[in-house]
Parts: sequence; structure tokens; C-alpha cells
Amino acid sequence: MASDLSHLKIGFIGAGNMAYGILKGILKSGDINPANVTVSAPSINNFPRFQELGVHVIHCNGDAVSEAQLVFLAVKPHFIRTVVNEVLPHLTERHIIVSVAAGVTLETLEQLLPAGVETVRLMPNLPCVLQEGALLFARGSCATPETASLLKHLLSACGSVEEGPESWIDIHTGLSGSGVAFVYLFAEAMAEGAVKMGMPSALAQRIAAQTMLGAGRMLRDSGKPAAVLRGEVCTPGGTTIYGLHALEKGGVRSAAMSAVEAATERARELGRK
Repeated sequence: MASDLSHLKIGFIGAGNMAYGILKGILKSGDINPANVTVSAPSINNFPRFQELGVHVIHCNGDAVSEAQLVFLAVKPHFIRTVVNEVLPHLTERHIIVSVAAGVTLETLEQLLPAGVETVRLMPNLPCVLQEGALLFARGSCATPETASLLKHLLSACGSVEEGPESWIDIHTGLSGSGVAFVYLFAEAMAEGAVKMGMPSALAQRIAAQTMLGAGRMLRDSGKPAAVLRGEVCTPGGTTIYGLHALEKGGVRSAAMSAVEAATERARELGRK
């Protein structure tokens, strides 16, 4: 596939963390020439790190789109309509538009874009900047299986890439987009527990972070359900089962489920605005 992609031109509208993480992963594959990538944003504040990747940086969204076949809309949701209206004269049926804007539905995108333009809704999460992201995308009515294969290939270096129906996108936002912050909160609480018991704060934070990383990799790579792995850590009458009992008494399971539910409902609410 690399030879097929050597001339593919990609445009990014928006130069925030998500755009940077996605682009960094795309370039990591080695299939895309950085000279064929253009990033457009109104401010120069984030340009230096993009320039370090060897891509073009400009302030004209129209120019970023006119030269590209694949365009990522990596802007805040309330800017989508303005941005699309700005680049509308430059859009043709050869374009593939990938929106990273939370809550903006495929129906909304297809209403704003010219007929026949392929649309994809993509939801990454913050660890994409370290190529350890969890990404889920859904195709619009005109997007082909070939486009899905192209995106999976290009984005594979960003982390885990899955395709599903659009109804899963908001759930993914609650589980993984917002879920990153839930994990940080739990790590913070664990470290504070260690500090309470006498461990220096900096050391407690490092160990909590490594514990999260190691547990996450085991969960991902072992193929075992979380409940099985949890059971393997427990010994009868040991420290872990006592700690888990304390967590259950504190309602951590119910709170985690409610957090995902609340974040998902908020994503759906934003999509209706």
C-alpha cells in the first residue's frame, strides 16, 4: 500500500493536540511524504511542532483543502459550520472529509458538504499524541470500504483503530475520550493513598503511573477479561481482596459506570445542539 500512498496529499484544518497526534501517527508509518501534508490554523502558536515534522503550515483553510484528497477537520464543534462554508468552493467528489469534532453528526456533515463527498466521523483520544490512542470511526453514506481500509492503515500507528456504527461514537467519547481523565483521577487517588500511608508524593505518582501502564498493557495484550486478571491478583485473605472490598464499599464500580453514562449523554446532548 505504501507505493499507492506516496502521492496522497493530506490537509488538516486545526493545529491542536488531536491534529498533532493523528498527523504524527500517520507520518510514523513512512507511507506519507511530509511535503504532501498541509496544516492550516489561524494562530501560529502551535505551528513549530508541526514544522518539526516537515509539513507545510499556512493560515488559509481553502488552500489546505484544494491541494488535498484527504482532509481532517480537527476544530472545535462550534467552528465546523464556519470552516465548511469557508472551504466549500474548494470541495469536490474526490475529497474524503474526516471530522474529529465531538458531537457533530454525519448527518450534519453531509448536509453541509456537497453531495457525493465521502465523510467519516472519527473520535480519537488524547494518548494519540504518544501513539497509544484508542480511535473509533464511522463512515457516512458515501464513504467506501476502501476509504475505511485506507484510514485503518494510516491511523494504525496512532494506537488501536476500530470501525463501528455512528451510535457507538458518543459511547466511545464517554468510555475513552473522557475515560482518560477518569483514569488520571484514579491514579491520583491511588498516589494520595500511598502518601497518606507515608510514601513521598513524587515516588507515589511515578509508581501509580507505572501501575496503570502495566495493568493496561496486560489487559490489552493478554486477551483475558478484566475480571479474570483481577481474580489472578487476589489471594484468599490477602491484601488485594481487602483493598477491592474497600473500593466496592465506596461504590467505585457504580461511580465508574455512571461517569461513562454521564459523559456519553453529554456527547449526545452536544450533538443535538
